[in-house]
Amino acid sequence: MLLSQSYREVWSLRSKLVFRFIFSYFLLYILLMFTSSLFETPFKWIGKSLLGFSYNFDVSGYGSGDNTYAYITLFVNFVLAVIITFLWSVLKPNRKEYNKAFYWFLVVLRVFIILAMLLYGFVKVFQIQFQPPSFVKLLQPLGEFSPMGLAWTYMGYSKGFGMFAGVMEILGGVLLIWRRTSTLGAFIVIGVMTQVAMMNLMFDIPVKLFSIHLILMASIIFMTDIKRFLAVFIKNKSTEAYDFYHPETSKSYHKTISIIKKITLPILLIAGCALGYLGQLNISDQNHRPALYGIWETKTFIKNNDTIPPLTTDSHRWRYLLIERKGKAVVKTMTDKLVRHTFETDTTENKISIYSQYSIKDSLNFEFDLPKPNLLKLWGKIESDSIFVTLKKKDLNEFHLHSRGFNWINERPYNK
Repeated sequence: MLLSQSYREVWSLRSKLVFRFIFSYFLLYILLMFTSSLFETPFKWIGKSLLGFSYNFDVSGYGSGDNTYAYITLFVNFVLAVIITFLWSVLKPNRKEYNKAFYWFLVVLRVFIILAMLLYGFVKVFQIQFQPPSFVKLLQPLGEFSPMGLAWTYMGYSKGFGMFAGVMEILGGVLLIWRRTSTLGAFIVIGVMTQVAMMNLMFDIPVKLFSIHLILMASIIFMTDIKRFLAVFIKNKSTEAYDFYHPETSKSYHKTISIIKKITLPILLIAGCALGYLGQLNISDQNHRPALYGIWETKTFIKNNDTIPPLTTDSHRWRYLLIERKGKAVVKTMTDKLVRHTFETDTTENKISIYSQYSIKDSLNFEFDLPKPNLLKLWGKIESDSIFVTLKKKDLNEFHLHSRGFNWINERPYNK
């Protein structure tokens, strides 16, 4: 094997070259992930002068891991790894083995993957990464979804599917904690992250580089045990137990490490569950539902004493008022334009303060009445215009994504 976790007195030239490169490349990758912003000036010079990027680009990417700066960083990462590998090979040509260095390199990879899997796993289990379709999404025509928006809605629709995906990521990470289960953990991570990477690639989700690198890191761990895997699962042959190399042979050291792992694992799991639950409480609409929660469809719209007809060319007439979270509301106009408002309700006085993000705040500039639970009347002033609106609450069960639950028995496919 090119790389192995067992002790070898003499490594082949190919094994040494492969180790030098992957050691340099992946440690640089992890380091630059957290420090690349410190090298903004030289990296931007490389991007514009060497790679020919003539447009302006930002360092942060605003949540995108596949922005221009990330690709420049990856280019620098690769070039530096090649240079380090070359110099290392020239300066240390007679080094016979790297057993100890490879051991600690795998430890770093395992810790990095474990933390990534636990983070991504818990935000899926508690529906923080993928949330249920919002009112805006429920009313948005399918053709207007971006590929990423479609994937996010698909994952967010089913809490159970998201939990399953998250649990598998957590399981892969947990199994990497112990060396004897690290092959299985790496195998699970490869499978789970390959599905994630394919979704990122096919739905244009800008986490392609990171997900692919997690697969590569897990593959390095898995490949150290590929011989036994092939013997058992492909060749149907017996195999011997793995003779793991340990640079530290002290029994007290290994006992201490074992105790630390046994203490750390439940702490990580409990902390992940606690933080995930608190995060879910913070973002879930069930914990932030305002008094007038719902999708309200406009029936009459009177502006400055003129009744405005529901023309699809009118960008000012309200079509829907979407009240989903406390202190906020979205107006969807007849042209499907979305106007976000601050929406503060005083239920004791039946008054509301409504103003858009570009307007000056008016204190309690609207009044409202609920003659029926599904009928809302609003009247007041927005800036210099007097408004009177009658709205009817839509039944959320009219949306199949909301009303159609799980069914063991389906006489016919329910494919709407």
